[in-house]
Amino acid sequence: MPKKIILFLLGIFTLFLTPTVMAHCPLCTIGAGAAAAGAVWLGVSKIVVALFIGAFAISMGMWFSRVIEKRWNYIPFQNILVIITIFALTVWPLMPIFESVGPLYLSFIGEYGKTYAFDYSLVSALIGGLIVFISPSLSKKITEIRNGKLIPFQGIVLTFLILIILGGIIQIII
Repeated sequence: MPKKIILFLLGIFTLFLTPTVMAHCPLCTIGAGAAAAGAVWLGVSKIVVALFIGAFAISMGMWFSRVIEKRWNYIPFQNILVIITIFALTVWPLMPIFESVGPLYLSFIGEYGKTYAFDYSLVSALIGGLIVFISPSLSKKITEIRNGKLIPFQGIVLTFLILIILGGIIQIII
């Protein structure tokens, strides 16, 4: 048999015989970093990339908090601490890729106003995380308004729709 066929069959058997595997945080972070670097290289605004990285980080934190809650639940406010920790450990290492520091002028401070250095990407990442965090509540509200009827994949569609619309607005403005 040719080597290509043997390798293909070996891959198929491995795929079906391997038990379910869950990705590890650093692996996901590296994947998100590669996607972020690729998006920046293709010309997507760093602030938009930060929006999606923040959304990814919070969703991963929410997922990890549910996994840990099933096994151990010893610490008060454990879920919130896990979400914040995962967000920080995902966004912080990736900041060099999508960091966008610029001026923030506040005219109402002092006689002539003050200008501060402001990290637009960090705020964008926090907004992306907030969108993912409140999307389940919005989805439930939409279901209530529609008398219990769900749109297929409603939560995912709603989250991505909000992120894409906001990302598009940011990309056009900046």
